[in-house]
Amino acid sequence: MFTTRPEILGTFGVVSSTHWVASAAGMAMLEAGGNAFDAAVAAGMTLQICEPHLNGAGGDMPVLIHRADRDESLVVCGQGVAPAKATIGHYRGLGLDMVPGTGLLATVVPGVFDAWMLILRDHGTMTLEEVFAPAIHYATSGAPMVARVGETIATVREMFETEWPTSAAVYLPNGEIPAPGSLLGNAQLAKTWRRLIAESKAAGGDRMEQIEAARTAWSQGFVAEAVDRFCRQNEVMDVSGERHFGVLSGDDMARWRASYEPPLGYEYGDFSVLKTGPWGQGPVLLQMLALLEGYGISAMDPVGPDFVHLVIEAAKLAFADREAFYGDPNFVDVPMKMLLSKPYNDARRKLIDMRAASMDLRPGAIEGHGGPVDCAAHIAAGLAGLGGAGVGEPTVGPQGQVAGDTCHIDVIDKHGNMIAAMPSGGWLQSSPVIPELGFCLNSRAQMFWLEAGRPATLEPGKRPRTTLSPSMALKDGKPYMVFGTPGGDQQDQWQTNFFLRHVHFGMNLQEAIDAPSWHIDHFPSSFYPRAATPGRAVLEGRFAPSTIDELRRRGHKIAVGEDWSEGRLCAAAQSGGILKAAANPRGMQGYAVGR
Repeated sequence: MFTTRPEILGTFGVVSSTHWVASAAGMAMLEAGGNAFDAAVAAGMTLQICEPHLNGAGGDMPVLIHRADRDESLVVCGQGVAPAKATIGHYRGLGLDMVPGTGLLATVVPGVFDAWMLILRDHGTMTLEEVFAPAIHYATSGAPMVARVGETIATVREMFETEWPTSAAVYLPNGEIPAPGSLLGNAQLAKTWRRLIAESKAAGGDRMEQIEAARTAWSQGFVAEAVDRFCRQNEVMDVSGERHFGVLSGDDMARWRASYEPPLGYEYGDFSVLKTGPWGQGPVLLQMLALLEGYGISAMDPVGPDFVHLVIEAAKLAFADREAFYGDPNFVDVPMKMLLSKPYNDARRKLIDMRAASMDLRPGAIEGHGGPVDCAAHIAAGLAGLGGAGVGEPTVGPQGQVAGDTCHIDVIDKHGNMIAAMPSGGWLQSSPVIPELGFCLNSRAQMFWLEAGRPATLEPGKRPRTTLSPSMALKDGKPYMVFGTPGGDQQDQWQTNFFLRHVHFGMNLQEAIDAPSWHIDHFPSSFYPRAATPGRAVLEGRFAPSTIDELRRRGHKIAVGEDWSEGRLCAAAQSGGILKAAANPRGMQGYAVGR
């Protein structure tokens, strides 16, 4: 099969990320004697400068890690929670029926920094200063901008100039949109990082104690104080068309820490696939696998109508269950054991008609669990054209509402340590830059519903049902692969396509990434304004006309996108002493490196 580049092979270490500079930064840590976890932290911090339209220091992140020396796989939850003042009553009192997709009302506790620090403290080997060095260099000297950064800034330029001047000061240098290939840094963010390092060193002690001091400076020190002050003192324009003060406080930040939890897994043939719990959408991929078992996929054409139709119909059922059942398990009893059980999926599988596409949102029924999934208004929004193409890069509307903004990092080192990280949020178009810090806050609260009785209903202290969804797979019980892609609601759709093609059709990592892909907009989006378009499927233009015609004959509402437009996958694997890695060519910025 044709590929855009080779699958990277090596024995020392491999890094794949959504930007070549971040991949190189991660590899530099491995070359300097660090491990996979050191490399991931360095890459992740660098992405905040290289992909500021996709992530930032005020964002959030779920992570899957495997410690080779312990033979242990864990989830690191870097998903912050709703502030204490974030109540349905508060938002309804402001005349809102949805959490805005931008601005200070959309913010939960920023979690990505503490998650990186937890990983570095417990699993890394290097100092804060060492892993921050590449990011500080690029923040100070500037990183070369990909075209999409400037294109994203252009969509919110007027907002920056008229409403968010602190963002204009960073992202419109000299009043101009950064040109592709030009250097753009963030001097104030570099100062923030240097101050965190200085305060950690001043605390004395060993490497771990200094990392703890940095965590404290973030959550209880100068960072939290600046965040608190900015949210209290600034009434900020958001996508609702109104100006609002924030509800996030320094006390909210002081009360939250990144944490560990066991991954949720599903056995699929020789593989065990691991995901986060249902506070994220990750279990959707596991539910899709449970539905697809027994279909003889290996005998299908990987770009043919039967395969595409089958995976689409399984996705419709799994995402309907996401809408009905998923939420923070600390607040909601999510029946994951039932949702992944054989009897449940045997019954659900009967709803798939290989001859016709479903137009309905059909969640399962589990007594005592779930919430309403009536989405007529969201369907109307989708039909009005608000569904978006969902190409995995930012979809930015007139006032900055966005969907699908994320980064990804996979690393495997020579010891067999593996990590898949999905940093996101706090992108440049989410809210104004806090001038004393150089970064803006996330907009993850838009994934809450302002309606009682739903698993994802807004409640203080609750995690939003994030779309961020890294993946890990064991093969024959041994750690095998880490993978993931940006793309909001499309993340687990594209990852499933990739995984099935690798497992069933013998495609190597690069072949499975490069193969033509697709996504559906059948269910309510997780992003403002929560649009849905029943039956809509977007296919890359590289599919054969015969496949597209047959899918339309079965009733799918097919939209044909550009030839290379679906997904931004990264992947790394290990087998028989060989390390492998691959990255997505779409967007011309993802790269895998290794030796």
